[in-house]
Amino acid sequence: MAPRASWKGYLKLSLVSCPVRLYPATSTRDRITFNQLHKETHNRINMKPVDPELGLVERSDLVKGYEYEDKQYIIIEDSDLESVRIESNHTMSIEAFVDADSVDVIYQDAPYYLAPDGAMAEETFVVLREALRKSGKLAIARLVLSSRERVITISPRETGMFVCTLRNPNEVRGTAEYFGNIPVGTPDPEMLELAERLIEQKTTEFDPMDYEDRYEIALMNMIKEKLKGHKPIVAAAPERGNVINLMDALKASLSQSKPPAKSKTKTEPAAKPAAKAAAGGDKPAPKRASRKKA
Repeated sequence: MAPRASWKGYLKLSLVSCPVRLYPATSTRDRITFNQLHKETHNRINMKPVDPELGLVERSDLVKGYEYEDKQYIIIEDSDLESVRIESNHTMSIEAFVDADSVDVIYQDAPYYLAPDGAMAEETFVVLREALRKSGKLAIARLVLSSRERVITISPRETGMFVCTLRNPNEVRGTAEYFGNIPVGTPDPEMLELAERLIEQKTTEFDPMDYEDRYEIALMNMIKEKLKGHKPIVAAAPERGNVINLMDALKASLSQSKPPAKSKTKTEPAAKPAAKAAAGGDKPAPKRASRKKA
């Protein structure tokens, strides 16, 4: 079954345009979620709309309202929304091209994939994609999504294109409130060098598969244990370490630090103790048992 497009329209550059489809690039479908249940019946609770005067009401009786003054609303009909028509309702018209590093990451919001809508659109789509790829630039356009116009960036990605909606400037908070009281300072050269060496030791290539959600894994393990009728194991809070000076902490970290291992090799060190245990007879067995109890 083909994925469902969240938007259909046209990608336009000057007088060149082609029909396209927009698809969400991420999904939260596999996240663990919880339902609200009654504590005795365990029935799932239904959230129903309530009017302060009438009590429970049907959803078919609900209308949209805009509060223009305190508790004063103007009713907005579907036909009113349909009458608000601008070009970006159905066309993402490229307005400019910018360097990728000129778009601050704080403005980047939701990611989407862009694909041609039908075989007839493929030739034009490929021309625009490759022209964009050779330019090394990001295209800036506008698009109406969820009843609001969004500024978007467009870039080539594999055989398709990648679209990212941008936050409105008034949605981004300034830094002065949070960073204003932090002193600039001049770090100790020796400590700075130790910190730089620590960074160098831990530098690797980023692979998102190496950073799985450990909390969600632990949460699922707890759920599985409860399904078996077992009580969940309460994890002990980590003890606070002794306070030591920064220089000693950097030196200790540098001596203990190892290059980050990728997830594929995480299981390899576990095989060595087993091999030693096999070579040493039955002596190591009590130690392994005590570890399992702990």
